[in-house]
Amino acid sequence: MIKTLASHIKQYKKASVLAPLFVCIEVFLEILIPFLMARIIDLGVERSDMTAVLGYGILMLICSFVSLYAGFKSGKYSAYASSGFAANLRLAMFKNIQNYSFENIDKYSTAGLVTRMTTDVTNVQNAYQMIIRVCFRAPFMLISAMFMAFTINSELAMIFLVAVIFLAIILFSIVYVSFKIFDVAFQKYDDLNASVQENVTGIRTVKAYVREKFETEKFKKASNEIYKIFTKAEKKLLYNSPAMQFTMYACLILLSWLGAKMIVVGDLTTGELMSLFTYTTNILMSLMMISMVFVMITMSLASMRRIAEVLEEKSTIVSPENPVMEVKDGSIVFDNVSFKYKKDQEVNILDNINLKIDSGMMVGIIGSTGSGKSTLVSLISRLYDVSEGRVLVGGRDVREYDLDTLRNEVSVVLQNNVLFSGTIKENLRWGDENATDEEIIKASKLAQADSFVSTFEDGYDTYIEQGGTNVSGGQRQRLCIARALLKKPKVLILDDSTSAVDTKTDALIRKAFKEEIPDTTKIIIAQRITSVEDADLIIVLDDGKIHGLGTSEELLKTDDIYRDIYRIQKEGGNLGE
Repeated sequence: MIKTLASHIKQYKKASVLAPLFVCIEVFLEILIPFLMARIIDLGVERSDMTAVLGYGILMLICSFVSLYAGFKSGKYSAYASSGFAANLRLAMFKNIQNYSFENIDKYSTAGLVTRMTTDVTNVQNAYQMIIRVCFRAPFMLISAMFMAFTINSELAMIFLVAVIFLAIILFSIVYVSFKIFDVAFQKYDDLNASVQENVTGIRTVKAYVREKFETEKFKKASNEIYKIFTKAEKKLLYNSPAMQFTMYACLILLSWLGAKMIVVGDLTTGELMSLFTYTTNILMSLMMISMVFVMITMSLASMRRIAEVLEEKSTIVSPENPVMEVKDGSIVFDNVSFKYKKDQEVNILDNINLKIDSGMMVGIIGSTGSGKSTLVSLISRLYDVSEGRVLVGGRDVREYDLDTLRNEVSVVLQNNVLFSGTIKENLRWGDENATDEEIIKASKLAQADSFVSTFEDGYDTYIEQGGTNVSGGQRQRLCIARALLKKPKVLILDDSTSAVDTKTDALIRKAFKEEIPDTTKIIIAQRITSVEDADLIIVLDDGKIHGLGTSEELLKTDDIYRDIYRIQKEGGNLGE
């Protein structure tokens, strides 16, 4: 975990080294100042030697200014390094997530990934800043002050040694208990973010069903869970303060009592006692800082582990060595294909699928919800890998292709049509970033999108809100189809992507496909018989198996599932008849 995170410090290594270096200079000078103060008292004030007072006073002033400068530089470099480190972590996580396969993505909730890239990274950033500054300052201050105390008087310095051991035991106990609580707390952040995300995304549905009160209560519950957990953790951490106060006052009382006795018998000077009082404060403040670092690191350990999980997750689907860089045509073969989402899953989602699709064919896929239609087409563009058998595109196993090459030639319009913030033109150029305006208009006409885009005041420069909320469902589907067409793929897959358009527009889209892109293999998943009945081949899926295969006319004679669907949709039939 540490190695994974540390590898992303990168260009901020220099700042990460300079920050603690300046901290050490700052601490050294701060430790030197009480020693100089003792010299002023013992050699200057008590002996009425103004030369000594002035000399040591100037030296103290120089030390103070240099220490101030060193403190400024350490703060500057630690802020620079920690902020840069956090930026690198966010970028690394985002890039790694982009490479995830669907199988990898299924392991994490969207809210969980958002929490990792925001709250968790901020925790690690704060912890790292404390590590390269306070984590060096506190131990160095502690050791230096202890050394100076033992140099002045080893007997009195034993008080500090006992205090350090006592506090170390207390702090370790508190941190050990608190870590487990914080680990649970950050998992609850995922639930809170999930509640916010669901509510904002589905705000129209919330209002339509008058569920504002319910959603508010759900959020309040998730927020209160985090409140209770952090309160529990903070209660444990509160023991820090009384332990520190008790130790500090005990040290001061013992030091005053024993020190006064030693001054009387001449074993200690007044200046040395003053120095010891200062070193007492330095030692105890160092312990306080160490306790703060422990708390911050305790909080961030859970965040560090969660970030490392995302960074260390390797995509289950990658391009092979020496991949095939060209897809010859749009032919597709399923050869004894079986598939399940998890290896330990007992039942296959797809079972023993054998299928041959010639390049340029229009293929329809129909079946009940959960029959495996979307899963089947996901294997063609290798969004998932088969569990058994193989899928061939253009005569080659899809696992032999370079992933980008394969997915550029197999264009998929998924069930959940997504448009991104930006203009219509910017969204369409996801299909081809170098597409000309003429190519954009042509693809839009094929997808029957140009007719409504041209009615907008800004045409193709019309701004699309996040998620495409300012266009209808049917318009969004047509824009997504146009985007896919701009890739000029050898295989075009529409996964129930015309469900929100009217039957006339649906027919026009299919007619345009046949006339304008005859060499492209077209696979249409649909719930409407009208969307697939004129296909060259119709596949009827049932419970992950091919139940029927053929043209509409053939299936009406041979397949009871297709026949029932046809009768219900075309003739108003009833399954109970």
